[in-house]
Amino acid sequence: MILLKNGKVLTMTGVNYDAGDVLVADGKIRAVGAGLCAPEGAQVIDCTGRTVMPGMIDAHCHIGLSEDGTMYEGEDSNEAVNPVTPHVRAIDGINPADVAIREARLGGVTTVCVGPGNSNVFGGVMSVFKTRGSRIDDMLMKETFAIKAALGEGPKETYAPKKVMPMTRMGIAGLMREHLVRARTYLDKKASGRLDKIDLRYEALGRVLEREIPLVVHANRMDDIYTALRIKREFAIDLVLTQASDAYLMADAIREAGVPVVLASVLTGRLSVEMARMSHRAPVVLEQAGVTYCISTDAPPVPIQFLPTSAASAVREGLDPEAALRAVTITPARVLGIDERVGSLEPGKDADIVVYGGSPFNLMSRIELVMMDGEIVTD
Repeated sequence: MILLKNGKVLTMTGVNYDAGDVLVADGKIRAVGAGLCAPEGAQVIDCTGRTVMPGMIDAHCHIGLSEDGTMYEGEDSNEAVNPVTPHVRAIDGINPADVAIREARLGGVTTVCVGPGNSNVFGGVMSVFKTRGSRIDDMLMKETFAIKAALGEGPKETYAPKKVMPMTRMGIAGLMREHLVRARTYLDKKASGRLDKIDLRYEALGRVLEREIPLVVHANRMDDIYTALRIKREFAIDLVLTQASDAYLMADAIREAGVPVVLASVLTGRLSVEMARMSHRAPVVLEQAGVTYCISTDAPPVPIQFLPTSAASAVREGLDPEAALRAVTITPARVLGIDERVGSLEPGKDADIVVYGGSPFNLMSRIELVMMDGEIVTD
């Protein structure tokens, strides 16, 4: 049993404490408040002058798949020989020994969503896991969160040199529709007992069509985002936009569609032509428009320990600090469907907690303690 005592407690529930306490027992948060008494035998950690907050969540990255400090031997994020691979699974390529996973943990990022890159129209299955452990099966929170898909330059750059479809945005959208229609036909045959053989591609896409899981679409340019919204309407599926550099230019349309956005960190810079209008003010505009959004790193392009720095850049542009913290804690937890366990400091939730020496938005503030499932993991 551990009592974090007298810290500035940011709960992400709308109730914060200038001098608050968090009691942890059996891997869970037992109580949050001011003036909590330490139970007999509890370890008391003085957090005076420090910030106590939930472990952060990166809703879109590639750590473990695109291993830090490696070349081909550690690159497993894109099966770039066939544009339609919705059945390949991130967990079969994630290496828990990737140094970036350790750096995430020590950087206060306790949960991540990892999936394939953007080379394929349908890239594969995204998974959510905690950044602690040596076996991915034991680290999982959600083995299947979504199917990753991509519009725009990624598939074009991959397949145009090979002179095969898709070479254009029309071709990308056409393939996406074609295989969603095939998946629908597959489901109909399966339901009526007329199915000849199992097709793992359409088993995976069928879960999207049945709205068991969302389709996460990498789309930066406005035209690509509008294409994603059209496909959402046509097939009545759940959609999450990721990267989404131009989302702030069409915030009203995204809000009306009820689609959440996982913004890539602006710290990458403009890595491609489709990111030409990337703006540090994007979170500010989305917040004002009432769009549900998260901030992510897309690591490894931005090292994952710079997730709070990515949020801080929006604070500098006028975003409320509490809103910025929500974008890396409770909002990604909700988007990923894991908010019953993580994302805020509330009794009953997993004790994933970060203690900063100062503000999490101050680059000079050091993380003094990281707790995961009630155990101190700072090393």
